[in-house]
Amino acid sequence: MTDKRAVILLSGGLDSATVVAMAKAEGYQCYTMSFDYGQRHRAELNAAARVARDLGVVEHKVIGLNLDGIGGSALTDASIDVPEAPTEGIPVTYVPARNTVFLSLALGWAEVLEARDIFIGVNAVDYSGYPDCRPEFVEAFERMANLATKAGVEGRGFRIQAPLQNLSKAQIVQAGIARGVDYSLTVSCYQADDEGRACGKCDSCRLRADGFKAAGVEDPTRYF
Repeated sequence: MTDKRAVILLSGGLDSATVVAMAKAEGYQCYTMSFDYGQRHRAELNAAARVARDLGVVEHKVIGLNLDGIGGSALTDASIDVPEAPTEGIPVTYVPARNTVFLSLALGWAEVLEARDIFIGVNAVDYSGYPDCRPEFVEAFERMANLATKAGVEGRGFRIQAPLQNLSKAQIVQAGIARGVDYSLTVSCYQADDEGRACGKCDSCRLRADGFKAAGVEDPTRYF
C-alpha cells in the first residue's frame, strides 16, 4: 500500500470524476470530499458517492455547509433562475467564494491525513467564466496553503493540482474514458431532478453534451 495520498474535490460531475481517475492512475490513495452546501442540484451528491465507490477511493467524506445562507447564486438561491441561454460575463451560477471555501476544507483534511496533494477539477478552457477556476487562483491558493498551515511552515508543503486546467471538454472526456470512468454515474446539470436527470439546457449541460460530441463518445446523460 502506497503512502502517496491525495484529497480530491469530487462534485459528482464529469470533470471531478475524471480527476479522481487521473489521481488513481498516478498511484495516489484517493480521499474524496463533497459538499452539501445548499445547492439546488443535490442529485450530484448521490453521483459523487457512486463515482467514489466505482473508482475505489479509500474514503469519501461529505461536508455540510449552508452557502444558501448567503445566497447570491442561482445554484443556492431558489429565487434566481438558472439561465438556459448563453450569457455575457460571469454568470449567475457563480457561487461566491465556493472554490476558496472548498479548497480550504480540503486543505484541512489533507493536513490531518498528512497528504501533500489536493486535486481540483477546475478548467480554464471550457469553463463558464468563473474567476475561481483560473490558473492564477490555483497558484495563489497553493501559496496561501503553504503559509497558513503547520505542515507548510515545517517544510511539508502542499501542491494544488488542477490537471484539467488546459484541457478542452472533449479532451477531458477522452482522458476519463482511457482511465475507465463510467460517465453514466455522473451528474453535471445545474438543475438536475432528484433522479439525477438533466435539463439539457443549462450551461453545464451544453458544455457536457458538446464535449461528448467532440470526443466522438456516446453521451450517457439521462434527460427529463
